[in-house]
Amino acid sequence: MATVELRFSALPEHVRTARLVAAAVARRAGVDEAVLDEVRLAVGEACSRAVGLHQSSGISAPVKVALIEEEKQFSIEVGDEAPHAAPGDTPGAANEGEEVEEDEMGLAVISGLVDDVHVTTGHDGGLIRMTWPTTPPTAALL
Repeated sequence: MATVELRFSALPEHVRTARLVAAAVARRAGVDEAVLDEVRLAVGEACSRAVGLHQSSGISAPVKVALIEEEKQFSIEVGDEAPHAAPGDTPGAANEGEEVEEDEMGLAVISGLVDDVHVTTGHDGGLIRMTWPTTPPTAALL
């Protein structure tokens, strides 16, 4: 199992770099070429979401991205350190409802792009894990 880890400052200009790295590693791992645009878009959305959460919470820690190549699948994990409301928590600030709505919209976009996506959140951060199938490289015909 090969893993590439990427950490970047929570700034929007670094999201493009994360997308490009994710697409390159996904291609090398054997993700179908037809799906690479979806990989780029999903990673961009997940990273933009993490950047927004860090900035709105005043967190200076980097956004973490792990690109994981496993047998027959390729996964990308995007982690943030922003506190997330647990189910049943009541929103505190007036604009917090807008932030929750934007967060849900971003997750809906990711779910539309990726068939296998898992989101975990807690008071000490969140993680989005997206997984795509891979095909083994074919041997060159002689």
